[in-house]
Amino acid sequence: MKAKGLRSRPRVAVIGGNRPEASSLRAAYRVGQLLAEKGLLLICGGLGGVMEEAARGCHEADGLSLGILPGKSLEEANKFIDIPVATGMGYNRNSMVVLNAEVVIAIDGEYGTLSEIAFARIFGKKIIGLNTWPIEGLIRANSPEEAVELALAEIKRIRE
Repeated sequence: MKAKGLRSRPRVAVIGGNRPEASSLRAAYRVGQLLAEKGLLLICGGLGGVMEEAARGCHEADGLSLGILPGKSLEEANKFIDIPVATGMGYNRNSMVVLNAEVVIAIDGEYGTLSEIAFARIFGKKIIGLNTWPIEGLIRANSPEEAVELALAEIKRIRE
C-alpha cells in the first residue's frame, strides 16, 4: 500500500490496563482482529496487557498497529507492534495515543486508562467502553463486535 493510502486509513485507539482480567484480554484480542479485518489502523500504548492483546489480534489478522511508547527505546514495544514510536514522556504520552485516533475503545483499565479517557473527553473524541470506567459520555458496548461497529459508525459520521 502506498503511503497516501496509509495516511488516510481510519484510526482507532485501543486503551486499557497492563493487568486486566482474562475476559478483557480476550475482548482486546478480538477488537484488534476486527479492526484489522475492517482495514483500520490500531493505535495503542504499545506495552502489555490490553495493548499487547489488541496488537496481537491485529497482527494475526494482517492489520497494522502503531504503539506510542512511554520510554525512550523502541525495544520496549510488545512484539506485535508494527510501528513503535518512542516518546520519553512516560504517562504524558497518553494524550498522544488518543489525539492521533478518530475514536477510542477503552477495555478494562486502571488510572492510566482513566487519564486517556479524560484526554479523549478533552479532545472531543468518541469513547466506546468494554468493562471499563463508568464515565459520563462513554458509550457502553456489550461485545468487541459492537464496540468496533460503534467505532465504524463514528468514523463514518466524522468523515461525511
